[in-house]
Amino acid sequence: MSCLQKRVFRVGFLLILPMLLALSCWIQPAAALSEEQKVVVEAWRIVNRTYLDDTFNHQNWSLIRQQVLQQPLKDQEAAYKAIQQMLAGLDDPFTRLLRPEQYRSLQVNTSGELTGVGLQIALDPKTGTLEVVAPIAGSPADKAGIRPRDRILKIDGISTAELTLDEAAARMRGPIGSHVSLIVEHEGEDSKEIQLQRDRIALNPVIAELHSDPDGLPIGYIRLTQFNAYAPAELADAIAQLEKQGADAYILDLRNNPGGLLQAGIEIARLWLDTGTIVYTANRQGIQGSFDAFGPALTHDPLVVLVNQGTASASEILAGALQDNGRAKLVGETTFGKGLIQSLFDLSNGSGLAVTVAKYETPKHRDIHKLGITPDLLVSLEPITREQIGTEVDKQYQAALELVTNKSVLAGAG
Repeated sequence: MSCLQKRVFRVGFLLILPMLLALSCWIQPAAALSEEQKVVVEAWRIVNRTYLDDTFNHQNWSLIRQQVLQQPLKDQEAAYKAIQQMLAGLDDPFTRLLRPEQYRSLQVNTSGELTGVGLQIALDPKTGTLEVVAPIAGSPADKAGIRPRDRILKIDGISTAELTLDEAAARMRGPIGSHVSLIVEHEGEDSKEIQLQRDRIALNPVIAELHSDPDGLPIGYIRLTQFNAYAPAELADAIAQLEKQGADAYILDLRNNPGGLLQAGIEIARLWLDTGTIVYTANRQGIQGSFDAFGPALTHDPLVVLVNQGTASASEILAGALQDNGRAKLVGETTFGKGLIQSLFDLSNGSGLAVTVAKYETPKHRDIHKLGITPDLLVSLEPITREQIGTEVDKQYQAALELVTNKSVLAGAG
């Protein structure tokens, strides 16, 4: 080998050696993540893959992951706080961490069982105030007269401005027979303290009765209080029983129904519709799916649906589907206006995430989020007791009764 060749070889080797050393450092395996870090990364990945807004509220989502993992996470509580810190930047009250107890409670709720005071709550997206979507029928909150849109200012003396949605819900849960104090404010009225005793809440979602109009026409009255796992089958059974009893028309009461399972709402719409789109959904790619009715409906009798400010989420999907398809007229007040869809995701330590993964539109492509659905006939109602619902004191019910028996008005339905 010539001197020149040796010199070139040595120079080349000297150049390559630092590169190899750098490469060896680069391919060193990263330090193993702690269990706390793994949970944080799981949560980050779920949101990264599924969240509706692919700008993540105009944030650098990858940078947020790096920043959070740089924090010391000494225990699970620190991991939970790190996840909540990440999610807070999305400015979406429906996308949230559910600690193991909260996650189990939510799963039990949608399966049809619950203990507590019986309130469906949400954060007002404009003010951040904790407000009531609807009380569950027959619950301690319902019996105490708490109404949709009531603002909950304090729970056991603690300001709700200092609490997340799930922290507020957790403070209202507790053993049967225990008490909780709420400071509640209704618009235009002074705030007041309400003492509630926690109880087991029956979530039988369907109340069905055969009523009649002044001329004796048999009317099937069905009150649906929640879209849990039992609701479609129980509603189908209620319609079948009322048909056997000779019902010639129906009033479906969705007032103060805060929603629940999306699939339950779709299946119930199919009970009333032969054909037609029930709801459109769109994820962050803009891909629009749809759910349709494929018949046959269980009844083609005239139908009026009662709605109010506590009619939310899956209730609005059902009301919008029946209204847009001309199957029913809506009576009451403008609905709550929740047009976002959440999915639940398990985390490895028993906690979970509720993540906004899609939005929905009615069959006529109405986006009702924060707007609600306007009924065909607007009828306001002063507060009435649970026992007065569906009676002569219930002005919205009376308006529905008059409408459902007016065949000329409902000629386009069915």
